[in-house]
Amino acid sequence: MAIGWLAVLQSVPWTEVVRNAPKVAEGAKKLWSTIARKGAVPGVAATAGPSALTPDAQAIAKHEASLKALEAATAELHEQLLASTELIKSLAEQNTQLVGRIEANRVRVLWLSGGVAIAGLVAVCSLALALMR
Repeated sequence: MAIGWLAVLQSVPWTEVVRNAPKVAEGAKKLWSTIARKGAVPGVAATAGPSALTPDAQAIAKHEASLKALEAATAELHEQLLASTELIKSLAEQNTQLVGRIEANRVRVLWLSGGVAIAGLVAVCSLALALMR
């Protein structure tokens, strides 16, 4: 199972992920600001009509009720869209932080590798000098 995860991690183009992280975060911020700026969809006020309606008036009332139901569904979908874009923005910010931490760890590993290489070289030289005596 660990081999599967290792293969997945090796197949990810990390340089592209690191390079594109700021673009993803900026895109999520733009999406959030665009959706949040639009605001909620206003509803239509209910109108009271006479109970005895002609067939044409009944058809109009039926269409108005259908329109109100569609407006309510649209408003609900807009709220879901707002929640989704907020989640996307949050995930993009977390991705940016994660990429920053990965980059910092990469730099630390390079420094540690250099230190280990220097320490190894000093140890080999010391061993060679000790054996030559």
